[in-house]
Amino acid sequence: MEGNQTWITDITLLGFQVGSALEILLCGLFSVFYTLTLLGNGVIFGIICLDSKLHTPMYFFLSHLAIVDMSYASNNVPKMLTNLMNKKRTISFLPCIMQTFLYLAFAHIECLILVVMSCDRYVAICHPLRYNVLMSWRVCTVLAVASWVFSFLLALVHLVLILRLPFCGPHEINHFFCEILSVLKLACTDTWLNQIVIFAACVFILVGPLCLVLVSYSCILVAMLRIQSGEGRRKAFSTCSSHLCVMGLFFGSAIVMYMAPKSRHPEEQQKVLSLFYSLFNPMLNPLIYSLRNAEVKGALRRALRKERLT
Repeated sequence: MEGNQTWITDITLLGFQVGSALEILLCGLFSVFYTLTLLGNGVIFGIICLDSKLHTPMYFFLSHLAIVDMSYASNNVPKMLTNLMNKKRTISFLPCIMQTFLYLAFAHIECLILVVMSCDRYVAICHPLRYNVLMSWRVCTVLAVASWVFSFLLALVHLVLILRLPFCGPHEINHFFCEILSVLKLACTDTWLNQIVIFAACVFILVGPLCLVLVSYSCILVAMLRIQSGEGRRKAFSTCSSHLCVMGLFFGSAIVMYMAPKSRHPEEQQKVLSLFYSLFNPMLNPLIYSLRNAEVKGALRRALRKERLT
């Protein structure tokens, strides 16, 4: 068998196997979505940096989420758009593996940042008098840096386990980017260790944080019901509902993708799910936070008013 192996240099991304007219339509539609993703998250990041009233722990983590969403979408979408307009849909092996690595790293960071944001809301609502101590700038910086470092290290583990495999074909990936489960199908040996590590990482990075989020928001709900002020209750509910919407979209699609039985979602459905959390989620996040958050809308109005005056 060793003598018959043909090592992979180029990989064909099959993408969305549809007609030419529909490919052009999808390319235009996804281009608009990608532009909105960069524009929306860029505006959120810019407002947080420029408006001193948003220099708080919650918006500090939100700025990291905006950076991750722009990076996450930029890792997958440009190649997908190129392939939709190009009949030759190949990618070299090393760029493919790098795309897998970055996709995993940014996905892990998003999970951890969302969990940290839920903990921030828990402290702010359930322990308001100790908030400045528990969520000091030093603590926030440590949490943010730890999230980035741990995420890239975990992605590096997956990368090392992938590179130890012999890849000899097929030379096609039935996906629009180098998603890890699709890449493993190219290996000409058993990938049981990779599968176990992926499942363990999903339990640690998805199920564990999701349970922590649910516990945090259960405590937050109880604390919100005790708030006497109607204005205070409305403000707390508005902020927390935004977080819950974002977390539900991301964690829900990721868990269905990686932890549901494979027979439940064939390859075409996997593409839709991947598209959902690699393009739609990053596009929706700034809309959810801006439409549901009075402070962000206020900061945006102040920025527009200042721009008109100048």
